[in-house]
Amino acid sequence: MNLRPHRPEKADINLTPLIDVVFLLLIFFMVSTTFKDEARLRVQLPEAQGEERPAAEPEMIRILIDQAGHFFVDDQALVDDEPLTLIRALRAALGERESLPVLIQADARTPHQAVMTAMDASSQLGLSRVAFAATRPDTPAP
Repeated sequence: MNLRPHRPEKADINLTPLIDVVFLLLIFFMVSTTFKDEARLRVQLPEAQGEERPAAEPEMIRILIDQAGHFFVDDQALVDDEPLTLIRALRAALGERESLPVLIQADARTPHQAVMTAMDASSQLGLSRVAFAATRPDTPAP
């Protein structure tokens, strides 16, 4: 007969499955996370006084011009800065639609020639509604 008090066995926690699950979750979140593409393109817009744009944006073609004068049509970089390449990219962005408004977002230090090239390419395709993006200055105008 065994009269000694019965001691419960020490609980043993196996950490291997927990580590496996955490590792799989880490891989899942790393693979499924997307980053904004706009974070790569740093454009400092010129400042201007004017009315604010409504929050709901209509469908439009965006031409972004960086400080060096390189063109991006709807956030897609063009292979070169030739006007013919820009016209082809605008035509592809336009697709089967007849006309869309064009928004030119040029850096404040962009060469004037690049902005004129974007306007000329738009007008050659018959896109007559052209707008320019700007930021409001921090101090109000006198």
